[in-house]
Amino acid sequence: MATKTLSIRIDEDDYRFLSTLAKEEREDVSSTVRELVDLGRVMLAIEKYKKSEASIEKAARIAGVSISKMMDIFTKHGVEANIEYEDYLKGLKRLREIW
Repeated sequence: MATKTLSIRIDEDDYRFLSTLAKEEREDVSSTVRELVDLGRVMLAIEKYKKSEASIEKAARIAGVSISKMMDIFTKHGVEANIEYEDYLKGLKRLREIW
């Protein structure tokens, strides 16, 4: 995967936080920022799903993971499915048609 270089400006407190976190994790600041971005994507996906602003598929795209991994993440974080009873019945009907 090709990487891009990004330069950002942050305040002193945030920089100190990142530097301290990087030291604690025995990583460089760039690695720490990448990990936080990954975590932020997952948290954003969870919040959008909880607010019904994203489907499981869209949440997975936001988080950068597969749908099955997103479902595992939801379970890990105690996120309940945003599925209406009618949606469940439609899915069950479709499954019966296929099977």
